[in-house]
Amino acid sequence: MIKKVMIGAIALGVMLSSCNNDDDNSGTDSNVANLNIDLKGLEDLGDGYLYEGWIIVDGAPVSTGTFSVDGEGALSQKAFEVTKTSLETATAFVLTIEPDPDSDPAPADTKLLLAEFGSGNTASVSLAPVAEGDFATSSGDFFLRSPTDEASGTANNMNDQYGVWFGQPAMPPLATLNLPTLNAGWKYEGWVVTENGPLSTGTFTAVNEADDNAGSPEGFSGTESFGPPIPGEDFFRNAPEGVTFPLDVRGKTVVISVEPFPDNSPAPFLLKPLVGTAGTETAPTHYPFGLNAASFPSGTVSR
Repeated sequence: MIKKVMIGAIALGVMLSSCNNDDDNSGTDSNVANLNIDLKGLEDLGDGYLYEGWIIVDGAPVSTGTFSVDGEGALSQKAFEVTKTSLETATAFVLTIEPDPDSDPAPADTKLLLAEFGSGNTASVSLAPVAEGDFATSSGDFFLRSPTDEASGTANNMNDQYGVWFGQPAMPPLATLNLPTLNAGWKYEGWVVTENGPLSTGTFTAVNEADDNAGSPEGFSGTESFGPPIPGEDFFRNAPEGVTFPLDVRGKTVVISVEPFPDNSPAPFLLKPLVGTAGTETAPTHYPFGLNAASFPSGTVSR
């Protein structure tokens, strides 16, 4: 279940320090107005989670209601009744991912989208709540190498097609991922896309350290030695059903996604800022990631 906390200032100065209930929606029509959202690129969150909108009024969040998204990306609801005075004085709109059912009235840490009204009544959404920086400048490299089945002090056993690591090969490897620092509620995750679906290489928040999967008994890497101090994975053990290990990464799609934390699904989330394709050469060759801006949600919020 997603941990709920009251947070301080988020990007662009939006304050979510307390939560108010919008109790006046049952009043007369003159006291109620519609908040309209037109969002593209959202995905089905699956069972147990919903999207929830919030307007920021006097520095505090007021819920505008929850909605779901189907497999085609269609929103279950686009217009939400809100107290007119609250909507007129709102400075911004924030979209979060919430557990369902949800016993905590406060917003979750997993804040996905922000729209700032300023002096207008329509605002475009951005990913400002997710990270301190712009995903549009994301870049990086990866290389094929599988050191974890080689005992310490032994030579390369020449099966480097069975691993992928995020950076450039060197002694030690260079951490070349250029990604914005994530805010609370989010982690990066690496993936290799196989014929039977994506395999996770592990989650991480720092590009110059081993990822959260390093050394895990449930991990895919070998046990003869540790991997390099960057995110990545070898594919030698604990093969999922339908997948054969060791896994040859050559020719496969490699992805860096941004995931809710805790995660709502074992599959990759909709935010996938970096995508690349592994070639046939192993290290010292490295391959570039390309920016995948098409995965970023877009749209407007109107009052």
